[in-house]
Amino acid sequence: MEKKFKYILWGIGAVMLILFFWWLMKDPTSQFAESKPGEDNRGSDTARLGPPVVIGENFQLFGTATSVYKGTWTRFRGADYDNIVKNSLPLTNSWSGNDPEIKWSVELGEGHAGPAIYEGKVYLMDYDEAKREDALRCFSLEDGKELWRRSYKVSLKRNHGMSRTVPAVTADYVLTVGPRCHVMCVKRETGDFLWGLDLVQQYQTEVPLWFTGQCPMIDHNKAILAPGGKSLLIAVDCATGKVLWETPNPANLKMSHSSIMPWTFKGKKMYVYSAVGGVVGISAEGADEGKILWQSTAWNHSVVAPAPVCFPDGKVFLTAGYGAGSMMIKVIPSGAEYKVEILQQYLPKDGMACEQQTPVIWDGMMFGIQPKDAGPLRNQLICVNPADVTKVIWTSGKEGRFGLGPYLIADQKMFLLSDDGTLTMIKPDSKNYVQMAQKKLFDGHDAWGPMALADGYLLLRDSKNLYCVNVSQ
Repeated sequence: MEKKFKYILWGIGAVMLILFFWWLMKDPTSQFAESKPGEDNRGSDTARLGPPVVIGENFQLFGTATSVYKGTWTRFRGADYDNIVKNSLPLTNSWSGNDPEIKWSVELGEGHAGPAIYEGKVYLMDYDEAKREDALRCFSLEDGKELWRRSYKVSLKRNHGMSRTVPAVTADYVLTVGPRCHVMCVKRETGDFLWGLDLVQQYQTEVPLWFTGQCPMIDHNKAILAPGGKSLLIAVDCATGKVLWETPNPANLKMSHSSIMPWTFKGKKMYVYSAVGGVVGISAEGADEGKILWQSTAWNHSVVAPAPVCFPDGKVFLTAGYGAGSMMIKVIPSGAEYKVEILQQYLPKDGMACEQQTPVIWDGMMFGIQPKDAGPLRNQLICVNPADVTKVIWTSGKEGRFGLGPYLIADQKMFLLSDDGTLTMIKPDSKNYVQMAQKKLFDGHDAWGPMALADGYLLLRDSKNLYCVNVSQ
């Protein structure tokens, strides 16, 4: 029995020895195939975002409408990029009874995208969660009926709302940017598709936290966009989709939630953009169009939503939320070049600062809503002199807190919307806070989307609905 056991042990040992030598001689890579770039699909749009997006692929026509209305609100912050309605119809000076009246409302996908208005039609970038589509929707200003919709499939996960940009509209075109940086241009009247551009795919744009917040610009029939990535700014012909120029991005600035602002300084037109990583001025005309004229990386914050506020004397006010505070810089011509000087820099508790909305200039003063980290002044409307934005002239007081809500000025009146759907009308006075009227219009939630006003109708939204409010006399 003992002899038999030894034979078994010797057999097991021999087998293990043979297997050991086989393992030494075996090529462990013999079954491997050569990996070629892109074959495993990792890092591609298909792997990260699903199938390629066919921008503008779907269209629905619901009806047609003619309108006697001629008013416009053509882009983010209005015609002159200042949140002020020029030549407004006379608006009511007080509210009583049912005033102001909600004329109509429309249910939307969750988001904060604001509307644009052109001669009786309302254009809004929405997200249809049921169909999983970005959708440019066209409504009648008169009754809120949807006239047509141009959409395309794109997969999104809810991230405190999806769509959050305002279309740019001209007599001929509507230009949109979707949550994942898909750009679409259509004919304004009919919604006919002209062209699309995927900024992530073509320019390696990094989709901002909470999706795209940059509102597009149309300037002389050119789409002006700030992809970040391999090109800081680009210009695209609205009619053809041809890229006209691209601005290099040597500082590797990234797309922020802020929008590009045009500025003419000492006869030179430029585009000013508050990116993630810095602020930059880029030539908007002439032989050097698209060239970087000046930039400063001293302004460097990871979440930037308000647009730059540019002054005729060369000052540029920059602000952001999440503790960033503000900075006032001055752009100074120096021969053929420009230099940038920092005039003021401070935390949100120490002066004018905004988290989401862009301050508005009226009668030489600057008005804005303080962020939630501004100490005792949190969420209050304040007034400052741009000569020293750390000195507060007046505030709306502890009873006048507006959250992150939007505002605009029309007919010598300032309209502000609180997070909960309360609309306030004040006199934009340079010395005192003067409240003219206030009413809770709807049970809102996160009513942050930019306002629009035309023909006496004020368009407001919360996270799920668009409202048309009659504020005319």
